[in-house]
Amino acid sequence: MVHILAADDDPAILELIALYLSREGYSVQKAEDGIEVQEWLGRRRWDLILLDVMMPGIDGFKLCEEIREYYGDVPILMVTARGETEDRIKGFRLGTDDYVVKPFIPEELVMRVKALLRRYKVFSGESLQVGEVLLDASSKEARIGGRPAPLPAKEFDLLYTLAGFPGQIFTRDQLIEKIWGPDYEGDERTIDVHIKRLRDRFPEALGFSIQTIRGIGYRVEVAGK
Repeated sequence: MVHILAADDDPAILELIALYLSREGYSVQKAEDGIEVQEWLGRRRWDLILLDVMMPGIDGFKLCEEIREYYGDVPILMVTARGETEDRIKGFRLGTDDYVVKPFIPEELVMRVKALLRRYKVFSGESLQVGEVLLDASSKEARIGGRPAPLPAKEFDLLYTLAGFPGQIFTRDQLIEKIWGPDYEGDERTIDVHIKRLRDRFPEALGFSIQTIRGIGYRVEVAGK
C-alpha cells in the first residue's frame, strides 16, 4: 500500500485531501502543523508527502528543506494558497516536485499525486504491460499469456522499475536506492545478479530485452519501438 503524509492547518482542506486520496486506495496520515509533520516523518518510510506552505510552528518551505536533507528522495507536493512565481521558484529550489494552488480541484490533486508516484516508480496498484509480460503491481505478480510467472519480490520490483520507462537508462546506484533503499550496505553487483535471473526468466522472444549500458547501468528495450 502507498503511504502518504498530508499536512494542512485547515481541517476542512485536510479532510478533503484525505477523502479523495483514500478513495484511490492510498493510506493517508493527516498532520495539522509543521511540528506534527516532524513527529510523523521518522515513524515510517513515506511514499509521498503533501505540504501546505503556511503552517504554524514550521512552514512548508522549512519542512521541504529538512525532508530533502534527512529523508532523501521522497516525492513532495506543495498545496498552498500562495501562487506567486517567487514562492514556486523557492519551493523548487528547496526540493519540492510539484505545486497545487488553492482553491484546487480534488481530481487534479489526485492526478498530480499519481503522476509523482509514477515518476518515482512507487507501486500504486497499477498494471504494466511489457512485451507479452503483464506486471501486476497490486499483487506483485507477473503473467505471460494469462499464466502466472512466479518472481521473487526484488526481481519483480527491478523489472517493474525498468519496464516503466522503456529506453531510459538507470544506473546501478539509482536501482539500489529505489528498490533496496538508501540504507542498503551490500555490494552493487547484486543488481547484476538479479538482471541475469530476469534475462533467464524472460527471453527476448517475449517482446522485450534488458540491455546493459557498459559502465552506466541498464535499460529495457521493447521490440518494435
